Amino acid sequence: MTPRISDIAATRARRPEAIAEAAMIIAADHPARGALAVGDRRLAMANRVDLLERMCLALSRPGVDGVLATADILEDLLLLGALDGKVAMGSMNRGGLAGAAFEMDDRFTGHRPEDLARLRFDAGKLLLRIDYDDPGSLSTLETTARVIDAMAALRLPVFVEPFISRRVDGKVRNDLGAEAVTTSVAIAAGLGGTSAYTWLKLPVTRDPDDMAQVCETSTLPVVLLGGEVGATPESQAGAYEKWRKALRLPTVQGLVVGRSLLYPADGDVTAAVDTAVGLL
Repeated sequence: MTPRISDIAATRARRPEAIAEAAMIIAADHPARGALAVGDRRLAMANRVDLLERMCLALSRPGVDGVLATADILEDLLLLGALDGKVAMGSMNRGGLAGAAFEMDDRFTGHRPEDLARLRFDAGKLLLRIDYDDPGSLSTLETTARVIDAMAALRLPVFVEPFISRRVDGKVRNDLGAEAVTTSVAIAAGLGGTSAYTWLKLPVTRDPDDMAQVCETSTLPVVLLGGEVGATPESQAGAYEKWRKALRLPTVQGLVVGRSLLYPADGDVTAAVDTAVGLL
């Protein structure tokens, strides 16, 4: 009998060493890539004490399973005791600095697979932006494939965040159209010598109704990323509705959201996190 897509996705999600069935992960790896802005506040994430306070508050809320961050932030949270009983995901490639000429040649300057294994962290995450007009993307593709192999050898899940990107007026923009996101999924899912430990970290498409088509491209388990959310409560509510619809899809296993929950439009971190958890 031909297995249903939902059955395949469930099997992949639960083995080997899957970290969660429906996870709520707080992301805070933006500063290491020089991306400090939230809305019109260009240095919103630059104040480390403020960021850590927001993260500790978010991690204290029921239903929040863990955090995705670079070594410096994870170590701060460890020292604060905020990671007790939480999933810890290390951010791996932060070399494609925001706005840099070499942004598409996204070198692995963060956690290495062996670091994650040594620290007994639960998973790693990497960013894969592909610009067909930028040769630097090829280097990122090749290195990503080898990191996927290395993570699989250590039996550690790796979350791949793929985009089809292009420069507009010199700035890298990610294409959230259905065709572009579908293409990025097909490329990312085929990287490396095995996909057994690969998860996908995907944006919700420009038209949320297209997400079902996107998720049919692969049987790999998916978590949704938060992305940029507007500066009004209405735009925040719109983001929640997009996530709610996408979370119904059979391969989608959870949320990995950062700035939109840590720096919500109304300033209420607790309410933003609790609302997102409620979607699960």
